[in-house]
Amino acid sequence: MKEKESTSPSRRNFIKGSLAAIATVSIVPRHVLGKGFLPPSDTLTKAIVGVGSMGRGHIPYAGTKVVALCDVDKKHLQTAVGMVEKGVKTFSDYRELIQLPEVDIVHVATPPHWHGIIAADAARAGKDVWCEKPMTRTIGEGKRLVEAVQQHGRVFRLNTWFRFEDNFYGMKTTVKPIKKLVQSGLLGWPLKVTVSRHTGFDWKFYWVGKTNNEPQQVPAELDYDMWLGPAPYKPYSAHRVHQTFRGYWDYDGGGLGDMGQHYIDPIQYFLGKDDTSPVSVEIDAPQQHTEAVGTWRRITYTYADGCQIVLDGEAKDDKVAYIEGPKGKLYPNFQSDIPDLQKKLAAFPDPEPQVTDFVDAVKNRKKFALNEENGHRSCTIVNMGLIALRLGRSLKFDPDKQEFIDDEGANRLIDQPMRGPWTM
Repeated sequence: MKEKESTSPSRRNFIKGSLAAIATVSIVPRHVLGKGFLPPSDTLTKAIVGVGSMGRGHIPYAGTKVVALCDVDKKHLQTAVGMVEKGVKTFSDYRELIQLPEVDIVHVATPPHWHGIIAADAARAGKDVWCEKPMTRTIGEGKRLVEAVQQHGRVFRLNTWFRFEDNFYGMKTTVKPIKKLVQSGLLGWPLKVTVSRHTGFDWKFYWVGKTNNEPQQVPAELDYDMWLGPAPYKPYSAHRVHQTFRGYWDYDGGGLGDMGQHYIDPIQYFLGKDDTSPVSVEIDAPQQHTEAVGTWRRITYTYADGCQIVLDGEAKDDKVAYIEGPKGKLYPNFQSDIPDLQKKLAAFPDPEPQVTDFVDAVKNRKKFALNEENGHRSCTIVNMGLIALRLGRSLKFDPDKQEFIDDEGANRLIDQPMRGPWTM
């Protein structure tokens, strides 16, 4: 939403008459009515940047109407146009789209190397933002995105929802009862959370890059230079773009980049760590290629109070608990070694309610449950692991300064160079 100048009585009368004539046949963007007013349709207007499969999947979101689309691939754009009402504006450059006064929300559904720049630019243009995960490709981009959202008073949503709804993968429950169990103290403290195939979390190790890509002709429909954007220039290869881009450090971080925030963000929430980060990350992995993401065996994060998150890539222990504490364990399907757990748990209060309706959050200027602050913290955990993997060593981290301790090489990867003219 953009704040608008006050209107004169004659202009207000004109608007009132115009809206009466068209309210029954169209959705009126809020900017027409001025600050603080909702259109008769009560529907927010939305633009989507990046209309590959993920972006197209979010076209029919309740309470919003798509009014603009953007993609650097003409085929993607053509497909998306066929899924929306006539009259939707189309762009190949998001910088034109975010200046549209009729747009309330910008949905960023590009590859991750674009997330930070586009989301921050949208916030500076006065738009509320819905951003895909991982929130940003680097820790530094995340810090600057937080600043942009807050300086411009925008509502931000990160698109991973497991901290507040839906069954949490192999746990076969929402996160709410897990949060209740953790805060009850029945498991004790500190806790170790193991994210493994045996606890229901697939690390998707098929997202690996190729080390022998041959240069290919850029398809006529693709603006490859714009697709690369801030990423280093590399000769075009079909495997580096679209569905398989996750296998390359320039754009994402393999299975950890793809699924890490889905898996880790709810852990941050139920451990009560939304305002901090681990103090160390230890890795057990083969040496990574400089360009192509590989696999890993184990990544262990430790917090200052001794809590741990273990990412188990090998899944050797088929009897591992999802959460282990000094007083008990929790397994998939909410099974536990604590006798009469459900009966004991009933005596404890439920977790505090969360703001989980993004449309309502935008209309009433509420902070969404998964926002720029806690989203940055859970994304930082992902990026800590990716940096450790790329360097091939374990690292110490200062959660307050958000930088690595006594490791210049790791700190250089917090803010990575962007190809001109792109900056944040």
